[in-house]
Amino acid sequence: MSTIATKQNKTLFSFEVFPPKKTMPIETIFNTLDELQGLQPDFISVTFGAGGSENCDNALAIAKRIKDECKVQSVIHMPCINMTKADAEFCLNQFKDAGIENILALRGDRVEGKEPCNDFAHASDLINFINDFNSKRTDGKSFKIYGACYPELHPQSKNVYDDLENLKIKVDAGASHLLSQLFFDNEKFYRFIERCQIKGINVPIEAGIMPATNKKSIERMVSMTNAVLPKKFTDMMNRYADYPDAIRDAGIAYAIDQITDLVTHGVSGIHLYTMNNPHVARKIYEATKSLFDVSPILNID
Repeated sequence: MSTIATKQNKTLFSFEVFPPKKTMPIETIFNTLDELQGLQPDFISVTFGAGGSENCDNALAIAKRIKDECKVQSVIHMPCINMTKADAEFCLNQFKDAGIENILALRGDRVEGKEPCNDFAHASDLINFINDFNSKRTDGKSFKIYGACYPELHPQSKNVYDDLENLKIKVDAGASHLLSQLFFDNEKFYRFIERCQIKGINVPIEAGIMPATNKKSIERMVSMTNAVLPKKFTDMMNRYADYPDAIRDAGIAYAIDQITDLVTHGVSGIHLYTMNNPHVARKIYEATKSLFDVSPILNID
C-alpha cells in the first residue's frame, strides 16, 4: 500500500517534474530533486513523454531515484495513446521490478506525424489494463492508479456533462485519486468540485497550480488546456511581461494567493507544476507551509 493514501487526513502538497531533454544527461535533474526533497512533498510525479515504451527509461530512472534516494513517494505518468498492450505490459513490469507503486494513467497527446495505436482509446482503457495486471501479480502488491481531470473542460469534450461522464467512467474503472490540469480562477475549480460531488465522483482531487513565471510558456499551456485567464491575471502578465524578475515574483505571488484560498476552502491537495524550478517551488513552500500543517480536508462550498 502506498504511503500517500495514509496522509489523506490532511491537505496534500505534491510536485510535478519532467525528464530533461534528450540532448541533456539525466543527471541534470538530480540537483532539482535534491532541493525538492527538502520541501517535504507528499509525493513527486514524473512526466513520461509523448512516444511509446521508448520513453519509459528516463521517467522510470527519475521515479526510482525519487523513491530510493530522496525517500519521497513517486507517481509515474503513463500516457497510452501511442502504446500497444505489449508496450504497456513491458512498462508495468519495469515499474513493478523498480518498486514503483503509483501510476498516473493518461490517454496522452497525439504526436504530430505519428498515428496513435488503437489498443487504448481512453485513459479508462489503460486503467482496466492496469487492474488486470494487478490481479495477476504474485507479490501481494498492486499499483495505486491516479487519473487526470480538467476543471475547465477537456479540450475534446463536447460539453461539461460529457466531460463529467467520462471522468466518472475513469473513477469507476479504478482511478482512486485525481490530479487536475492547471487553472488560474479558483471559482472554476470550486464549481468543478460541486459538479463532481453531484455526479458521485468522491475521490481526492488535487488542484493543479502552475506558477506563471514566463508569459509565452503560460500562453502555450493555456492554448492546450482551455484554461480561462482572469483579468487580474492577464493584467499582471501584460504589465510585467518584459521584466523577467518581476513576472517571476508576480507569478509566485499569484500562485501563493491561489493556494491560500484553495487550502482555506478545504481542497484535498495542491499539485504544483514546478517546471523543474526548485527556486520557485521553495518560495511557494515557505509562504504556505504552515497552512498545510493545520488544514484538514473539508467539503468545499
